[in-house]
Amino acid sequence: MKRNVVECLILALLLFVIPLFAMGGAPHEENSGETSSAAPAPEPESGDTEDDFAILDTSTGNVIHVSRLEFLRGGAAAEIPPSYELEALKAQAAAAYTYYARLREQQEQSPDPALKGADFSANLSIGEKYVTPELMKSRYGDRYEEYYAKLDEAAHAVNGLVLRSGGELIDAVFYAISAGVTESSADIWGGERSYLVPVASPGDCYAAGYRTSAVFSAEELKTSLLSADASLTFGDDPAAWLTDLQRTGSGSVLSLTVGGVSMDGGKFRSALGLRSQNFTFTFADNSFTFTVCGYGHGVGMSQVGAQYMAEQGASWEEILHWYYPGISIEAL
Repeated sequence: MKRNVVECLILALLLFVIPLFAMGGAPHEENSGETSSAAPAPEPESGDTEDDFAILDTSTGNVIHVSRLEFLRGGAAAEIPPSYELEALKAQAAAAYTYYARLREQQEQSPDPALKGADFSANLSIGEKYVTPELMKSRYGDRYEEYYAKLDEAAHAVNGLVLRSGGELIDAVFYAISAGVTESSADIWGGERSYLVPVASPGDCYAAGYRTSAVFSAEELKTSLLSADASLTFGDDPAAWLTDLQRTGSGSVLSLTVGGVSMDGGKFRSALGLRSQNFTFTFADNSFTFTVCGYGHGVGMSQVGAQYMAEQGASWEEILHWYYPGISIEAL
């Protein structure tokens, strides 16, 4: 743990995060033609609206309709524990609503027949993307009323507000834990977004699960990688199978050479089921040991980072401006 904290503090210092937090501000970005990131958010709407999401429940094949406040509550509950700080819940609710409102816009412009008129699909039996009140009762037990009230407070605080950049709803992606610095969307997915760029997230280093390990025998690793790409060839020396790791500025593996063939870092991560692309490895006793930092793709808002910022007194607006630099918070 001590090593984890030292590593993240160094990263934070390099990116001047400590002075910024000390001043209580989000990172300043030039944003010509847009609302300043320092501008206060507009007043939220107090009541529910007819505006809703149509969700294709993959567990039943039915399309259900969820009102805005219902989704703000259930969308936040699907992503982070209701025991998190209220400001972190607000940030998550606003980010999730923006993300799926953007999908709704895309469906309106170019409908996918497989969605049966829905905006997106989710397995609602397990609370994927949205947790129903019935599932909340089952999950929260005796704390249902307490947690529902907290989620409801967060929902009302951000009701009717979305995140925009250049007048467009942003791709408000999020994930569990960064490796101490978030990733650029251009590096991980190849699509550049002005608001999806590296920012320091030092609080992640305190999280349980920040650093994990995974061990594969040489044969297990070979089998897993061949399942992802049957054209790969492996020599007799396993120690020479994985070479030439290319990394992003934030530390994730962009690509590596597997048996003489270049493989995308994301594809490699998926083939082995690693928790993130930010990894190192050693080979000994015919086994590969991977040390992995973070959990998720690393682009956009770290949920653990949002919780850490909320614990330090940051508001939900400050959290969102930090993880999505240069955006504005506007009425829908």
